[in-house]
Amino acid sequence: MATIGSFTTTAKGFKGAVKTLSLDVKTVEFLPAEGDNDKGPDFRIFSRATEFGAAWKKTSREGRNYLSVKLDDPSFAAPIYASLVETDTEGEFALIWSRRAAD
Repeated sequence: MATIGSFTTTAKGFKGAVKTLSLDVKTVEFLPAEGDNDKGPDFRIFSRATEFGAAWKKTSREGRNYLSVKLDDPSFAAPIYASLVETDTEGEFALIWSRRAAD
């Protein structure tokens, strides 16, 4: 696992940046998703006006809240799966990348 982003809370969601060896998105916002679909995401993820991901609220086995994140774009070889978790610093969150297990 690797930290690929850092975020802070905003009035509506989260704001920060995502950086990997091949990706450098300086302005990323998690905004509440609209609609009543129970299986739909809780947040839509944008870089400026371009939507490139979604996030769902989850709770770990230890009872900690986090967001399960999927980033995707036609330029990606495959989707990026990550978790947005609170750090030790209040109001700050880390986007932690994780590789999906092979089916």
